[in-house]
Amino acid sequence: MSQNQDKNSIKMPHKITLDIQKKLSLSQNITKIWDNLTSIAKNEWICWVISAKKIETRNKRIKRLVEDIQKGKKRPCCWGGCPHRKK
Repeated sequence: MSQNQDKNSIKMPHKITLDIQKKLSLSQNITKIWDNLTSIAKNEWICWVISAKKIETRNKRIKRLVEDIQKGKKRPCCWGGCPHRKK
């Protein structure tokens, strides 16, 4: 299974980046939570992180991604969504 497809084989525009993957792999619990998200939810998180213009913002978003999915959030809050996904 490719990194940008889930078990339902829905193709999404974004692949997980190494910095996100590294942070998610620090804990088996986080990895399990991530793996259980839908492909659309994963795509939204990835797009939100990579859309940051500054590395500082990107790093903050990666940290928030981990914190938020641990709290049960499925998508980034207060963000319009991935503009790259075909409707």
